[in-house]
Amino acid sequence: MNYQDIITIEPGKRGGRPCIRGMRITVYDVLEYLASGMSYQEILDDFPYLTEEDIRACLAYAADREKRLLILAA
Repeated sequence: MNYQDIITIEPGKRGGRPCIRGMRITVYDVLEYLASGMSYQEILDDFPYLTEEDIRACLAYAADREKRLLILAA
């Protein structure tokens, strides 16, 4: 998945944290909801402006970031 089209970073928004499509919801927010046990559908019901693709982009971003951290540590 090409998350770069969905995940945006703007210095003045949410402290420069990665957000979804320029909105104020961060990748961390979505990951925290998933980690707490919320399903995709529950997140989509609570945040109707999000899409399933947005959620998958958050997961892809987190996986890519983890991979980059592992490479830097090696």
